[in-house]
Amino acid sequence: MASYIRPRLPGASIFFTVCLRDRSSDLLVREVCALREAVMVERLRRPFAIDAWVVLPDHMHCLWTLPPGDADYPVRWQAIKAEFSKRVKHRVAVSPGKRRKGEVGIWQRRYWEQHIRGDRDMDLHLRYCWGNPVKHGLVRRAVDWEFSSIHRDIREGRVEADWSGAVPEGCFGEREARPGLLV
Repeated sequence: MASYIRPRLPGASIFFTVCLRDRSSDLLVREVCALREAVMVERLRRPFAIDAWVVLPDHMHCLWTLPPGDADYPVRWQAIKAEFSKRVKHRVAVSPGKRRKGEVGIWQRRYWEQHIRGDRDMDLHLRYCWGNPVKHGLVRRAVDWEFSSIHRDIREGRVEADWSGAVPEGCFGEREARPGLLV
């Protein structure tokens, strides 16, 4: 099995793309309350700031900033995935093989992460989160997508309510952007 070396920078801001195993599923929006609860539980255990978050049917993108002196985002993702799986396992189909192993098999095992390198990089990744539902054709305007931190960011004056939803060019962990790079 491949060994992935992830940067561990205390207090870093990090962009993530996290996907369901079944990319045709709508589980994340259907069970968004369970996802919110899983994130809340983990933030109580191990705090982190949410700079942006967008939940789509089969994947999500988010930007976190870790506390000073803390670089342990992998344990947070492991806990969030496990908590979400525990909350929805009785409402999803689980294969007999997964059931025997005590697994639910909801998530892709790996995820994409990108440490943010300055203000411009942060801005690009924020805009990617906000505009992703437009990019995927789920809505015409970013503000029309219910499961996005853009609503909080509009209230806080970080983005205009009529923002175009234009997504910047680049690789943000999307499957179609660069196949095989979800880690």
